[in-house]
Amino acid sequence: MTDQLNEAYDVVVVGGGAAGLNGALMLARARRSVLVIDAGDPRNAPAEGVHGLLARDGMPPAELVERGREEVRSYGGQVVAGTVESATRDGDFAVTLAGGRTVRACRLLVATGLTDELPEVAGLWDRWGRDVVHCPYCHGWEARDQPIGVLANGPMSVHGALLWRQWSDDVTLFCHTMDAPTGEQAEQLAARGIRVVTGEVAALDIVDDRLAGVRLSDGSTIARRVLAAPPRMVARAGFLAGLGLRPVPHPSGMGEHIPADPTGRTEVPGVWAAGNVTDLSAQVGNAAAAGALAGAQINADLVTEDTRRAVEAARETFSPEMESRVAELISDDRRHGL
Repeated sequence: MTDQLNEAYDVVVVGGGAAGLNGALMLARARRSVLVIDAGDPRNAPAEGVHGLLARDGMPPAELVERGREEVRSYGGQVVAGTVESATRDGDFAVTLAGGRTVRACRLLVATGLTDELPEVAGLWDRWGRDVVHCPYCHGWEARDQPIGVLANGPMSVHGALLWRQWSDDVTLFCHTMDAPTGEQAEQLAARGIRVVTGEVAALDIVDDRLAGVRLSDGSTIARRVLAAPPRMVARAGFLAGLGLRPVPHPSGMGEHIPADPTGRTEVPGVWAAGNVTDLSAQVGNAAAAGALAGAQINADLVTEDTRRAVEAARETFSPEMESRVAELISDDRRHGL
């Protein structure tokens, strides 16, 4: 850590990607004391650029994060490198970092993202974020008109193949360990000219540091230049167990997330979530917007609490005798027409 930590903050943000930093930006601009703790392991680190983000399309992920950190700091927010090991509540929240340091917070914003889990296929991780990709909206333009393979890995596989068909007329769905599509799904794939290959995928063939083909367990190889391998996505949220928050299956079947309402509010009072930790399919722009919304909602929640405390303090200041005297003065004023 390069920043001197305070003992307590209005808000601690766990995770310093687009969601966490935009939430922190909103809070810092609202004159809240805010600390962002970032483990420095962004999901999109292998990607050459962020896509689909207005006015920032193609910007390297690390550059986007660094600009965000500078903006948060320019309004008085703190951003530090660190890993949160646990979060508990005893009145306020106690957030403990690796190394044992603990800071307290009135509210928490969880923006830790997710972990991608890929099938065990030789070479898959080595090419991840390059010519092995996951999202057509993130990588489709760069893969356009190339031979594309789609590795079946869940209930959205056929949907994914149909999406990738928008960017190329040469798309092959590799069933891998799943059954071949039947019925309406098979009809849809055939109508769009998407080839279906059964049999387990064993490895990727790489030539001159480029994907050349997908090799099946029977030894045959099908030439491909891009492989879409949608991962199983699991929220990074182990540190929340002490608060009773644990990842649960996402309704889409795509993985596990921390449930939250549209504003980011979780079932634990005082804890909000934004970005991929709750919305598995959110792109950078969606994550940033969710962080901004959650930040504004957290500030509004704190304003409500500040107001309640101010009213209670004001009531304690005026004793019953003083309230009676004020009432008499008001009555006298009314009798004299004032």
